[in-house]
Amino acid sequence: MLKVLAALLPGIAVYVWFFGAAILVQIALASVAALAGEAAMLKLRDQPVGLFLADGSALVTAWLIALTFPPIAPWWLTVSATLFAIVVAKHLYGGLGQNPFNPAMVAFAVAIVSFPALMSQWPAVGFTDFSAQMAVVFKSQSAQDAVTMATPLDALRTQLHVPEARATVAGVLGAHASFGNIGGKGWEWIALAYLAGGLWLLQQRVIAWQVPAAFLATLALIATGFSLGNPERYAGPLFHLVTGGAMLGAFFILTDPVSGATTPRGKLIFGAGAALLTWIIRSFGAYPDGMAFAVLLMNLCVPLIDMGTQPPVFGRKRKDGAP
Repeated sequence: MLKVLAALLPGIAVYVWFFGAAILVQIALASVAALAGEAAMLKLRDQPVGLFLADGSALVTAWLIALTFPPIAPWWLTVSATLFAIVVAKHLYGGLGQNPFNPAMVAFAVAIVSFPALMSQWPAVGFTDFSAQMAVVFKSQSAQDAVTMATPLDALRTQLHVPEARATVAGVLGAHASFGNIGGKGWEWIALAYLAGGLWLLQQRVIAWQVPAAFLATLALIATGFSLGNPERYAGPLFHLVTGGAMLGAFFILTDPVSGATTPRGKLIFGAGAALLTWIIRSFGAYPDGMAFAVLLMNLCVPLIDMGTQPPVFGRKRKDGAP
């Protein structure tokens, strides 16, 4: 767990560079809420508090929640979502190792369904004034249009779904201030930092290669096919890979050993299925980034995937009597 936290640091550093230090405050808020919720539930369940608090799992959940929420989200939204993840999505299922759903993605899904307006308030590129950001976070002050903007995925989806605009992918990418050379301005570099951290986790053998490889390859393949068929309507593979939660999800969320598939072939199916659902939700759904919902839907399929991809047990006779 500590290595996972360390692998997130490059992405956090680039995040601060482009969008200010508010994300550090959100990480601190989520961490305190996660540790407090974890300690309270362990106490209620008569479990050793110190042992489980020290394993780092609550902090990983907290950091992932903070990194997927807007950095200028109200403090109470981050805290309540984190407590929901720890108390409901984790401990009500039996605690560490028993939760069928990724707690961080449960928190994100509940928050974006319950508070869609607050979850869409992202700082504009270059808005790094820490005091102004804290005014929004702690005073529940409504963010002004001058300091907030839609995410790149939301901007692209909105423009393409307005018939009167007759927008094309190239036109939207070239005209909207939130876009950089490939994807979202700033988010391109954050995605590369997450990629660097994820590759380090692979090198350290903390995660297996199957899930991130299957997810990124499938997402790129689907995006390539549709963008070649209709480039005015569908964005290309690089845009999908470096925008939104693709890199964070591929290496830090889908690789959760508890809620993900466990067999080698199952991990490939799990990653590919999540990529397909992510692209479908991004292209046709009501939410701009389908990462969280794709993860939760694939979590539902994990028992079936594992059951259908179990390797043969050597030394046991087959049902038809053959050795």
